[in-house]
Amino acid sequence: MPYQASIQRSTPTAFLFLVDQSGSMGDLMAASDKTKAQFVADVLNRTLMNLITRCSKPEGIRDYFQIGVIGYGGMGTCNGFQGPLGGSILHPISSIGANPLRIEERRKKVDDGAGGLIEQTVKFPIWFEPQADGGTPMCAALTQAAEELASWCDANPDSYPPTVLHVTDGESTDGDPEMVADTLRQFQTNDGNVLLLNLHVSAQAGNPIRFPAAEGGLPDQYSKLLFRMSSQLPQHLVSYAQGKGFSVSHESRGFMFNAEASEIVEFFDIGTRPSQMR
Repeated sequence: MPYQASIQRSTPTAFLFLVDQSGSMGDLMAASDKTKAQFVADVLNRTLMNLITRCSKPEGIRDYFQIGVIGYGGMGTCNGFQGPLGGSILHPISSIGANPLRIEERRKKVDDGAGGLIEQTVKFPIWFEPQADGGTPMCAALTQAAEELASWCDANPDSYPPTVLHVTDGESTDGDPEMVADTLRQFQTNDGNVLLLNLHVSAQAGNPIRFPAAEGGLPDQYSKLLFRMSSQLPQHLVSYAQGKGFSVSHESRGFMFNAEASEIVEFFDIGTRPSQMR
């Protein structure tokens, strides 16, 4: 069965985040004082911190994962990392851990042990900065992802396949992305094809659509396009999503539409759960 390879330092997997940075990502999230770009950046930075924690052992950070971020907007596509990480797209997780852009102090509410909440100051590493400008060159971003992962799959034939987590809030402005997405999903390791998961971020209050199994109930052609672009969820991700309370079947695809704040958090958490780590 595919998607069963164990994650080891000798056979790591890869997570590649594609983040829409077009002008409309500057709109405020529903019921929030943050823009979509700011909220996605916060969730992505927290996800990177959580991935580092999952790979941390007493002797240091084990390189179970290789991580990359591609942003796309008014300047075309760009490496989502800067500084020492800006020279290439994919990096071992230990390099991510060693090279945040900066460390911010943020306030967080925690349990005070007596049924109440108190605020604490916590360290919050920043790797990815929010941006919102220009159009939505989605085809260019997917093409760059395909180029990166074609080489990665050739170099790591026995690994769990890479996962692409794509966050967007609007339609492509550089052509029809479906064929490019189809090509991206065809790259494979011996354990299966590249997984492409798509999340549409909403600025409007509404009913999110989570992991649909068919396009028939989707509201428009754009949501149906993103559904067709998305991979079917492997069984271990189906089980993990069900454990988090989602109504998911073996026919479900890795797709959310009109996602609100909580769905963005869940999307990144579910999408970064490979089958086995050793």
